[in-house]
Amino acid sequence: MLNIDELISGVDKVVRVVSGVASASRPNPAAKVADGQLDEAERRRSAGLMRVNHVGEVCAQALYDAQGAFSRSEELKRQFRQAGREEEDHLAWTAQRLEELGSRVSLLNPFWYAGAYALGAVAARIGDAQSLGFVVETERQVEAHLDSHLTLLPAADEKSRAIVEQMRVDEIEHGAAAQAMGAAATPAPVQAAMRAMAKVMTTTAYYI
Repeated sequence: MLNIDELISGVDKVVRVVSGVASASRPNPAAKVADGQLDEAERRRSAGLMRVNHVGEVCAQALYDAQGAFSRSEELKRQFRQAGREEEDHLAWTAQRLEELGSRVSLLNPFWYAGAYALGAVAARIGDAQSLGFVVETERQVEAHLDSHLTLLPAADEKSRAIVEQMRVDEIEHGAAAQAMGAAATPAPVQAAMRAMAKVMTTTAYYI
């Protein structure tokens, strides 16, 4: 039977996620970091990279929401909820940094959320081990992506760097937790497809 309160709460969350409105449960790791002097080109580069990171967190919310909703295990549902709460911190931190940089979140956030939710639902329907494997591979690719951003961010942008570094730590922990819970290996063709989709997303979200 449909629970109207849960439905309203779910819709409210989706609206907040795609619009860039989120609340962090942990302090922003960049809160006490001085804002460096960035020229206009550096500011645009930081904004583009942080917009990509924000889109990644929109997708993470969708994935964990879907995987939790369709998981067969109560233990996994709890794990996905916990990981989702930590990812919401990332969502709030990246949105705040975009505002500080005088920029905005991606205009395509509803599209990114819908696509990621569909992928998460499919992964969960296949089976819990496969769903966990999807998390492991996703977090592995995200870790590599964040590593690249630590190189690409302007040297003076220590605030963005502090956020990305904490995000990287959390993503590694999420992948390790999923592995410990019995993740199945993700087939190589699926890994390749995930990388291709991520490339489209990151390239587009940098600008739009």
